[in-house]
Amino acid sequence: MRYTEIDHFSHPHRLLLVSTQIPYRCDGCKELGFGLSYQCPYEDCNFHLHEECGNAPSSISHPFFKTCKYFKFYKETPGYRSRFCDACGMDINGFLYQCSHEHAHDLHPCCAKLPKSLSNNGVKINLSKEVGSKCMKCKRKEIANGVKGWSYVSSCGNYCYHVACVKETIIENWKKGYFQSDVSNGTNGLELQNIAPGQEVAVPSGESSRWKKARKLWFILKLVVSAIFGDPVTLISSLVQALMSN
Repeated sequence: MRYTEIDHFSHPHRLLLVSTQIPYRCDGCKELGFGLSYQCPYEDCNFHLHEECGNAPSSISHPFFKTCKYFKFYKETPGYRSRFCDACGMDINGFLYQCSHEHAHDLHPCCAKLPKSLSNNGVKINLSKEVGSKCMKCKRKEIANGVKGWSYVSSCGNYCYHVACVKETIIENWKKGYFQSDVSNGTNGLELQNIAPGQEVAVPSGESSRWKKARKLWFILKLVVSAIFGDPVTLISSLVQALMSN
């Protein structure tokens, strides 16, 4: 069930569910967000929550951690040790889920809710904790020493992308200022500029084996971006182009 308004312990005002193409920093988990979010209607607050952070249940389970009975929600990291997300490998700086084991596992709320599979245009991707192939972005199996991270893998097994690598690509370009609000025409559109100068962002066409492979990769990347960031339409084509250009 989707709630269009919520009261949340992290903010004194009622929050409204709003769809926007402008990127925001979630005030719950501190991660970047796109699309639907809970926002404070008072502009001076500039407060946002991912939908997953605004509606986070007090505990969850996850099929990737069969020995963990449940993950408990925390508004901040318990204890004094720095923590990282088991899914994306990135630091945890706000809301999180943590299991009760001595060497606990941690998850960002959005990572905990990543879809297990998506399919479209005749291709399918599956979320995987263990992968046998290297990520097509970083060319490695692990995202860091001893940290494997989760990946989206095509059903054919030939295409693999770390969740971390896709997230890092978008965060790097956001920090460089490539995303901006198109206030000139009042659309509040989201644009990713100068990622692939001189290259037209278009779905590859043709019937040669090379173009068929490129077209399949295009659709797979669109699914991966949609799985991690929702479906910010104006973001997808440009981010896919950025990933394909590496």
